[in-house]
Amino acid sequence: MCGFSDHLSGLREMFTEKRIYIEKGVFLMKKLLVTVLVVLSTALISSTVSVIGPWSGVEMDAFLPVLEEFKAKTGIDYTYQTYRAEDLANVLPAQFSAKKAPADVIFMWSNFITSNTQHVVDLSDVIDTDAYIPGALDNVKTSDGRVFGISYTAKVKPGFWYRKSFFESHGLKAPTTWDEFVALLEKIETIPGVKDAIASGNGVGWPLSDVTEHFLITFGGPELQKDLIEGNTTWRSYAVRNAMEKLVYLLEKGYFSEPTEWTTILEQWWNGDYGLYFMGQWITGMVDDPNDLAVFSLPGNRGMVFSIDYAFVPEYATNKAEALELVKFLSSVEGQSIQVAQGGHIATVGVDMSNYPAVDKEIAKLTEGVETLNDLDDSIGGLWQTAFWDQLKLIWVRPERLDDALMDLDEKMPK
Repeated sequence: MCGFSDHLSGLREMFTEKRIYIEKGVFLMKKLLVTVLVVLSTALISSTVSVIGPWSGVEMDAFLPVLEEFKAKTGIDYTYQTYRAEDLANVLPAQFSAKKAPADVIFMWSNFITSNTQHVVDLSDVIDTDAYIPGALDNVKTSDGRVFGISYTAKVKPGFWYRKSFFESHGLKAPTTWDEFVALLEKIETIPGVKDAIASGNGVGWPLSDVTEHFLITFGGPELQKDLIEGNTTWRSYAVRNAMEKLVYLLEKGYFSEPTEWTTILEQWWNGDYGLYFMGQWITGMVDDPNDLAVFSLPGNRGMVFSIDYAFVPEYATNKAEALELVKFLSSVEGQSIQVAQGGHIATVGVDMSNYPAVDKEIAKLTEGVETLNDLDDSIGGLWQTAFWDQLKLIWVRPERLDDALMDLDEKMPK
């Protein structure tokens, strides 16, 4: 009996030791698991993607919610910096030569992206190219079909915006002929408190370029816009001069205001200092009451500039993996739905129309039956673009200098 008791006692001790050993093992495993989770969560929190884009002010405020949703979805934090494409064009070549990049994802002109593919990540197998609407990626594709950028939403430049309440209170209506358009401007000029019929926005020059292109397209046809971009016609051709003389006539009559910083004059126009304002679709996300907005194209217009925001990932991005995750999100229906819901943008992927504000749905109607076109000065780019802006600023204050301006634009066109 004594031997059996000793045997049982020995078994108890053995099992107790094993239980303690197992418990210690479980404790150590739990401790290790907690350590791993802490390390992983720290890594997720600390991972960041840096973004450079063209937007500031209210436009930036409309873009940041997209980055916030990306952060919530992936755990990847972000930084955002505003930088004009015109300035990036001077900065990036030197950065690339030093194998550096100022950000992980950079919004930039399409022609710059395709001219620097040796410094840009090939995104052909990163994004879902089939998800895009036809043609949306054409400007960031190379001849062999590789894709070096994303197409992140677009803005249409439809025509002259007005407040419905302003037109209603003064008995005005949108014109259907050129003569009606001129008569409308003359009537707006007589309204007490109105400084000029049309507000002229300025920046580095693009607001004047946008309205000028609308005249070229209306009176020269979509073909003229394409011929100018491709270098198949000259700036002193009959077609260009005929269109520009329509614009010059309005400038000489004093219907346009002096060029003023475009967001400043936007507020003045909204407050009733001006009757009309030519601006892109993004204006719908920049006013207090988008439902009070309406827009018309010049009578007879058959083409409309479809301006896309392109972005790329530099080969020298510090956080390349995070950058690729971001461009995938910006190329998704989910990412672009957030942007278009705030107004002023059209998705380049298949976002349902229910996501759009009412005023943007109305813009879609204006695009029916007209040809969508590339932006003229962005497509040509380079030093010519700056010259174009400078010459338009000259024409706005000295319209009689049209011939000199057209000659200069011809001489500076890329060969």
